[in-house]
Amino acid sequence: MRARALSLSLFAIAHFLCPAEAAPKVLATLKPVHSLVAGVMAGAGTPELLVGGALSEHSYALKPSDARKIAEADLVFEIGPDMETYLSGALSGAGSRLVVLEKAPGVKLLAARKGGLWGEDEDRHAGHMGGHSELADPHLWLDPQNAIAMTRTIAGALAKADPAHAGLYRANADKRVAELTRLDQEIRAQLSPLKAVPYLVFHDAYHYFEARYGLSPAGAITVAPDRPVGARRLSDLRAMVAGGKAVCIFREPQFPPKLIDTLDAGTKAKIGVLDPLGAELTPGPTLYPSLMRQLAASLSSCLSKNR
Repeated sequence: MRARALSLSLFAIAHFLCPAEAAPKVLATLKPVHSLVAGVMAGAGTPELLVGGALSEHSYALKPSDARKIAEADLVFEIGPDMETYLSGALSGAGSRLVVLEKAPGVKLLAARKGGLWGEDEDRHAGHMGGHSELADPHLWLDPQNAIAMTRTIAGALAKADPAHAGLYRANADKRVAELTRLDQEIRAQLSPLKAVPYLVFHDAYHYFEARYGLSPAGAITVAPDRPVGARRLSDLRAMVAGGKAVCIFREPQFPPKLIDTLDAGTKAKIGVLDPLGAELTPGPTLYPSLMRQLAASLSSCLSKNR
């Protein structure tokens, strides 16, 4: 009995001194990406977020501390070079440590649209990317089916880098895929009655969301928030709003509402808020579903009151 007790004590000491293998050091670029990665890593470790708070990926400038985080990470998850343009230099030598999620099997890319008004024969229904060299819209996480594809790729990359937790990563991914499938069905049911209601967005960040749920956006004020908007485009957009052909105008919390106020002045259009990144949401596994539900609720609230 004494020998058995001594053996158990020695085992406990060895286990304490040599804990289970730690999860890899993981970095995710944006809040939605971080949320998907955090969901897969739950129980094994926590990824670090590069661009946090209410910062915009369109105006982000890489700091020396960010470069160190990238250099020290075992895995870096990003959407792709069209989204995280500020990372091109820092990631040039990342090699197999970098996981580009726009290349994940099953992800469907849509062509980017132009700013201004969208017609039936051009931007509004821009289709899936083919073998040609159209510029892709990088906001691909706003389609839950893409999020499902990315989740599976995240699990595969983590399992390869950390075989000790491979079973956990795959089990977490299966759980998340089931949750995302239910989320997709929930949002579809919520927005189905509003498919024909026209509206304007601040910038063209919602193509995937709109295509997934069959919505009717009339145009975008700008292609990207860091680009100036011409007087002619503003005039065309204001004429549409004044004519009642866009019942809601959606701004974004990261950017001043000056342009929105200019378009809305003297019209009956209502102002709503859409946030493609979850600027005011707490990072973590629940951010992605909260972000998607927040988008659906904002659209539903404004459009249903003004159809």
